[in-house]
Amino acid sequence: MKKFTQFLMMSVAMLFATAAFSQSTVTGKILDAEMNAALPGANVVEKGTTNGTTTNFDGEFTLTTQANSGSLVITYVGFGSKTITFTGSQDLGTIKLLTDNSLDEVVIIGSGLIDLAEDRQTPIAVSTIRASEIQAKVGTSDVVATLVNTPSVYVAGQAGGFGDSRIAVRGFEQDNTAFLLNGQPINGMEDGRMYWSNWSGMADIANAIQIQRGLGSSKLAISSVGGTVNFVTKATDKRQGGFISTGVANDNYFKSTIGYNSGVTESGWGVSAMLTHWQGDGYNKGSYGEGQNYFVSVGFKANESHNFNFLITGAPQTHDQNFTKPISDYLQYGRNFNNNIGTYKGQYMTERTNFYHKPVSNLNWDWNISENSSLSTVIYASWGRGGGTGNYGRSAARIRNDQGLIDFDAIAANNRTLGDGTFGNNGYLIRGSMNNHDWYGLVTNFQTKLSENISLNTGLDLRTYQGKHYRQVVDFVGLSSWTESRDLRGANHQPDKNDRVFNTVDQSYSIEPWYATFNTTPSDQRLDYDYGETISYGGVFAQFEYANDNLSGFFQGALSTQSHEREDYYDYKPEFQNAEKVNNVGYNLKAGGSFLINDDNSVYVNAGYYSRQPYHDNIYLNYTNEINPLTSNEKILGFEAGYAFKSQYVTANLNLYRTSWKDRVTTSSRQLAKDTDFGGKIIPAGDLIYETNEGVEQLHQGVELDLVAKLGDRLKLKGFTSIGDWGYVDDVVTTTRDENRNVLARESKDVDGGKVGDAAQFTVGLGIDYEILERFSIDADWRSYDNLYANISPDKDNIELPTYDLVDMGISYKMLIGKEKTSSLNMRLNVNNVFSEVYLSELRNAYVAEPGDETYKGINVRNQGYFGFGRTWNFSLRYNF
Repeated sequence: MKKFTQFLMMSVAMLFATAAFSQSTVTGKILDAEMNAALPGANVVEKGTTNGTTTNFDGEFTLTTQANSGSLVITYVGFGSKTITFTGSQDLGTIKLLTDNSLDEVVIIGSGLIDLAEDRQTPIAVSTIRASEIQAKVGTSDVVATLVNTPSVYVAGQAGGFGDSRIAVRGFEQDNTAFLLNGQPINGMEDGRMYWSNWSGMADIANAIQIQRGLGSSKLAISSVGGTVNFVTKATDKRQGGFISTGVANDNYFKSTIGYNSGVTESGWGVSAMLTHWQGDGYNKGSYGEGQNYFVSVGFKANESHNFNFLITGAPQTHDQNFTKPISDYLQYGRNFNNNIGTYKGQYMTERTNFYHKPVSNLNWDWNISENSSLSTVIYASWGRGGGTGNYGRSAARIRNDQGLIDFDAIAANNRTLGDGTFGNNGYLIRGSMNNHDWYGLVTNFQTKLSENISLNTGLDLRTYQGKHYRQVVDFVGLSSWTESRDLRGANHQPDKNDRVFNTVDQSYSIEPWYATFNTTPSDQRLDYDYGETISYGGVFAQFEYANDNLSGFFQGALSTQSHEREDYYDYKPEFQNAEKVNNVGYNLKAGGSFLINDDNSVYVNAGYYSRQPYHDNIYLNYTNEINPLTSNEKILGFEAGYAFKSQYVTANLNLYRTSWKDRVTTSSRQLAKDTDFGGKIIPAGDLIYETNEGVEQLHQGVELDLVAKLGDRLKLKGFTSIGDWGYVDDVVTTTRDENRNVLARESKDVDGGKVGDAAQFTVGLGIDYEILERFSIDADWRSYDNLYANISPDKDNIELPTYDLVDMGISYKMLIGKEKTSSLNMRLNVNNVFSEVYLSELRNAYVAEPGDETYKGINVRNQGYFGFGRTWNFSLRYNF
């Protein structure tokens, strides 16, 4: 019995010893493969058991396994699962997960060109929106609407129509924020502006959007005054599959999309393609839109060292436009009133339609030279064709009915009494202002590790751009032809009455975007203006970075030269049609460093100086060949500092910034609410006027805070706030011009202390995401906007718009389909502005309310602007296979 007891005790001890010996400690770090970013809260489970853990906010995990060898199953909502084998205690290193949407499991091509925040260890103020969130929340909005829940971002202009949104970052408009598509610049070469109607397919093809506020991590010779927005598109998919999706929304909106991926063959080839059609009436009257999106990506992996990808995408579209108007008009006719529309022969008609097609293509080559060195190169091109329509002739010929709408039948009747039309006999027609371009470029970047702690990036940025601008007739509205005269300009750029020419136009042209893509209007059928420009750009850049376990620092510099040539074929004598060539040199310098205090706390500081060349449209005066002597390089000086806290359940970022911007030249436009006297010349109501401001200086400073908290396995809380102080400094010179670019007035004024408008200087937001059941979740976002001022030319006196709050909500459900559960049906319902808040989203004037003036919430109703949308909704179904 004693021996048996001893044997039993020894057996138990051996069992415990065996169990202890069979256990292992496995560690690793889980990242988003596309964005190279940590995935906090990812599940790590030992296969065949319930033993598991989750990653912390750095994506790291430690798991004591029940067996000495086996497999770990790693999952994360929105990403494909991964199974990793282990043997004994070991560090599995970095494990990358791919998102599980069909076109999202991609190879990122040109990764050395796409300046993502994670590519440099020194931090910046950054927010990343991934494909799953873009697809869920964009609805019928422009793609920039996905950025509204980030600090210091304000989106305006949606009430203008599909694609007319504008985004401001830290109070700087989008012509002063850099936008990149897979590393290539896409801001307009002439004026730096972005027209989101040209990019209506971006929400369908974007794999991620990363907004870098402030100095950013871009190495190109571009001035990220407000920030840098990187659009990372899908490329060739790794696996075979596809999707079909459809969506409906308020105001008869409908969208359908189909996409398919061949997968990568054994020989290294693969193709991904997508096609979309959309259409809708628009929230406001007279804002109908319709278009298509197409995307084709062909990839070839020649070997482990060389990877190629060809991509072409485009979004031909038309959308009718709504312009700002006096608040009094909205109060009289309704908040969705549009005075650009009417009827003609019993059918709806508008005088304001945007139509455009901008195919974009690029060829990427990634070369892994060695373990420490690589070269990424992209050759790209875009061909823009289209423009916008509007009234042409005498504004007095625009006849309105008692509902404030255009009476095209009455206009046609008046036109028919004229026989033909000229400026002098009250004729009226609808013109199309064409803005065509051809743009070619190359960006190449060589990166290498010089040592264990030091890395180098260096490269080239080359671009050439040719623009063509003219007007053509879209609809004669009862006229048979149009005749106009002009006095040609000579060496002094002034019209010469002794050299007067006449031109008669008798052909009209379609505004269908595919037609506009291939049509070129003959020069004798162009009216009002006909000019072009050639802009050539060359830049070099380099960046050094040092990084060890706790400390990092970088220095980056870029030098660029830009030349401008202008040709005017309409207003100049033949020998003076070519303007003097202008060359400008610019540069930027950036440096920064960070220190990791411990695993949970870190700090950083960055500084940068830019000398940026003025835009083309500000170099030549009054749309003539005369050079503006006041333009010079704009000077931007920026400082920012930040603190980051990361723990298992909470991550938070605090950023401080100060940006000064000197020697600015800006141009804005507005529609006159009433007949206005400019030095004895009466400009009638409804006409557009343009204001150019020279020598503008702005100072923007503020604080930003964003946080994410994981409150249990199913509930996530997000929040942000931004407090800004954005104002003008010193004096500004303002030149006012009419729609035909004639100078109406010029004055100098003190604007010191004036508030910068068009973006709320105080924002706060809170969002929740709760998973009710597996794959069934609900989310809600609340935002409040305050200290929002009118979008006017620099002025000492500005008016503040009323504070407003918005609440958006959404419900998502993902149903797994098929025996192997490899297909899914995703359903999403969004309701925006749930409580139908009535608010002014922007104003274009700053008329102070005087005693006796009619007001709306304290605002003089003479002021022109937009009301924001009321409650809207959209619902989508997406079948992935």
